[in-house]
Amino acid sequence: MVVRDGHGGLEVLLVRRHGNSGVLGGVHVFPGGKLDPADRAVDLAWLDRSPAECLQVLAEPGLDADTAVGLHMAALRETFEECGLLIGQAAAPALLQQVRGHCGPGTGFDTALRRAGLRPSVAGLLPWSRWVTPRVPSVTNKRFDTRFFVAAAPAGQLAEHCTFEATEAVWLAPRTGLERYWAGEIDLAPPQIMTLSQFSRLGSVAEVLTAARSRPPALVAPEPFDEDGCRVICYPGDPRHSVPERVWAGPTRLVYRNQRFEADGGLAALLG
Repeated sequence: MVVRDGHGGLEVLLVRRHGNSGVLGGVHVFPGGKLDPADRAVDLAWLDRSPAECLQVLAEPGLDADTAVGLHMAALRETFEECGLLIGQAAAPALLQQVRGHCGPGTGFDTALRRAGLRPSVAGLLPWSRWVTPRVPSVTNKRFDTRFFVAAAPAGQLAEHCTFEATEAVWLAPRTGLERYWAGEIDLAPPQIMTLSQFSRLGSVAEVLTAARSRPPALVAPEPFDEDGCRVICYPGDPRHSVPERVWAGPTRLVYRNQRFEADGGLAALLG
């Protein structure tokens, strides 16, 4: 989740997935993807955060250090592949083009960076949350175990969507994103809805990063049920959820009605 300070306050980057995508086609999402084996095979001497630190900030019992490093590297790589931003780097366009030229089959992302004279900057990634999709699907038939990081947009770099996977990259104020979703102008999945709701309560990049550093990443395991003919997804802290402690301020459930996910209390509840 890449954030920047715009003229009107905090903005977050969203990319719209191709309509023919097998997963969340046409939906505006945060840049991301899957963990590849090469993401774990990193020259640790080049990292600006030790494996122990990568493991510590994720705060996941049972996670190993190699996977923790791999998750950080996957976030860097996927952000670069999907929107052309190299987190933590003051890189000129020509240097970014060098990295793209070095990327290819059989070449790890960290190798491409080193060939361009750059070190992977995973210290610029702050874990925000971990979402584990329900065993009974509500949005897609695939299950995901996804870590969401937050990072400040690198200065002087232009966000450009990957034409193979997306149709646009857009900076939106969190409130604007939710308002456009409510007006039917864009489509969002529950993780984006609830995260934008959290961001709408923050006014700047500094506030987002401070919030991320102030607590371990929230574990969000949605629990769905049906009520009055509607599918309901509840989150920790909701009366129907197995975890009684809240992990964020604001609504603790979404109801699928009117062909979209809505919070009780409507848009006003999401905006706080």
